[in-house]
Amino acid sequence: MIQLARFRPKIVDAIQGYNSQTFISDLSSGITVGVIALPLAIAFAIASGLKPEAGLIAAVIGGFLTSVFGGSKVQIGGPAGAFVVIVYAIVERYGVANLILSTFLAGILLVAMGLFRVGNLIRFIPVAIIIGFTSGIAVLIGLSQVRDAFGLQIAKVPADFFSQINAFYQYANSANLMATLTCAGTLILIIVWPKVTAPLARFWKPIALVPGIIFSMVTVTILVSFLGLPIETIGSRFGEIPHNIPAPKIPALDWETAKQLFAPTLTIALLGAIESLLCARVADNASNDKHDPNQELMGQGIANIVVPFFGGLPVTGTIARTVTNAKAGAKTPVSGVIHALVILCIMLIAAPMASHIPMACLAGILIYIAWNMFDVAEFKRLKQFNITYKLILLGTFFLTIVFDLTVAVQVGLILACIFFIYRISSLTRIERLELPEDFLSQDDLPLEDQFSLHHRVEAYGIYGSLFFGAIDKVEDLFDPHEKNRPKPQVLILEMHQLINIDTSGIDALKALNKTLKNHGGTLLVCSANEQPNSLMMRSGFIDEIGEENALESLAAAFERAKKIAEDACKVNVGS
Repeated sequence: MIQLARFRPKIVDAIQGYNSQTFISDLSSGITVGVIALPLAIAFAIASGLKPEAGLIAAVIGGFLTSVFGGSKVQIGGPAGAFVVIVYAIVERYGVANLILSTFLAGILLVAMGLFRVGNLIRFIPVAIIIGFTSGIAVLIGLSQVRDAFGLQIAKVPADFFSQINAFYQYANSANLMATLTCAGTLILIIVWPKVTAPLARFWKPIALVPGIIFSMVTVTILVSFLGLPIETIGSRFGEIPHNIPAPKIPALDWETAKQLFAPTLTIALLGAIESLLCARVADNASNDKHDPNQELMGQGIANIVVPFFGGLPVTGTIARTVTNAKAGAKTPVSGVIHALVILCIMLIAAPMASHIPMACLAGILIYIAWNMFDVAEFKRLKQFNITYKLILLGTFFLTIVFDLTVAVQVGLILACIFFIYRISSLTRIERLELPEDFLSQDDLPLEDQFSLHHRVEAYGIYGSLFFGAIDKVEDLFDPHEKNRPKPQVLILEMHQLINIDTSGIDALKALNKTLKNHGGTLLVCSANEQPNSLMMRSGFIDEIGEENALESLAAAFERAKKIAEDACKVNVGS
């Protein structure tokens, strides 16, 4: 019977013994991360091909539900950069209505994954795959901002990589110098701000709390408005941002549409699961805590089930905001709840002002985020790793850019499995063991019989794992068609260093036993560990070779082989 994971959000345990001092820490960190999350939510929505309010709704409702129902103490949920490329491609191919439906179905899938404890399995995805697709998404995010960064007059940027490159080339002559300078200025301010505030913080500490993204966005927006620069803003492209949460709408659901949305649903769920659990691990390191992976998936699932009713983006854990939350002093998920309320308050009060933010400014912010997502250090260290690690990482990276995340992760996992199988099979060894010096030495046998029978008893030690990738090594032990060596009358397999065996390994042993029997030989096994011994018993292999031929030690196997050989000698002498 399958045991489902228990539903116990982290906030239930975290608020036990909650006091005013903890609340002050959560309040301070919640306000800080809420202010940072606001421009990111708008930027991610626009980059995804949606209106700004889709990102704000996801940050408010998704962030709130993730903190209330999630399995991490300081994780912040909301729209994430990793989703930008995926959402844009889904909107381009299936439309906004089907994106909403896909997000809803992905939420249900995430809850199911949490209930069935899949959260524990996602931890086993190789780090090379995670780095590969994260860096690939970073490249695509940066590429998606080329239009706004240079002010190119492209009505609709294509979704796929090569079409985007072609469109940028064709419209390169429509670049706007003012937009380019605005984007560059935003990037420079974000990068320089921490270096400027570090010495100033010695005299006035609050200045260190002002994020570079917020400072650059406000400064650039004011300058562009004051100078009246001819560049596109959020308001000129999308109109005024609504300053309220819309009434929920039930997405239309029918089976035929759901079948067509299997791929985007799986993509959203897979990326949401990987990203949220990766983020939760980062949160653990930042907060000295241990998250519940299955509860985290259920929390993310609930958020993605509810957010589509209000027209929001898919949500997941966000690494940058989570780390900021932890560094700002967050103690419990209450800080995440406060972060969502802060965004809501700003949305209700200051939404009209956000309409003046230049699109080139948002492009600069997203390019900065993309650069931080790209793991430059890991790519520099690639030459230190073996060829399998390089192939998995680079394969996932390029497939993410050229195709999509689902294809990249699938191929990456297949490559990882193939290389793992090859590696384990290469560690599996079968080595010839020397027989005792006095083996089969009998005074009453002719020397030629003693010599012949001595060479017809062979012993081998099996080391490692006898699984489907290594059974060829068992098959090579006895070849009835080989004429260059005498056929062994007794074959001993010593198994005390055999870690495990699978059904393919059992089938290989059964085939070896059958071939030996057909040529008058006997197979002995000895010193088997618990797992191999259990499977050999349950599969009927021990019954096939006879219980008397399954020995506890190599010495006992030698004694058994000696008796079989002696009996054969006596028969030969008698005849």
